[in-house]
Amino acid sequence: MTTLTPVERESRRRRRRREEISRWSIRVALVLLVFALGIALGEALHDNPKPGTTITLERTLHIPTGQNPGSTITP
Repeated sequence: MTTLTPVERESRRRRRRREEISRWSIRVALVLLVFALGIALGEALHDNPKPGTTITLERTLHIPTGQNPGSTITP
C-alpha cells in the first residue's frame, strides 16, 4: 500500500472532479440533442400534409376601380 502526500491526494481529487464534470456535460449535451431532434421530427411530421388529401387554397382578387386618382388607365 502506498501513502499519498496531501498534494498528490488533492491532485487526484481535482482530476476526478474534472472527469466527473466532463462526463455530466456530455450526458446533458446528449439529452439536449435527443430532445432537439425529437422536436424537429415532431414539427416535420406536423407541417407536412398527409398523402392523398386535397389542399384547397382560396384567394380573393381585388380589381382597382376607376376612382383611384393615381390611375393612368382611362375608362
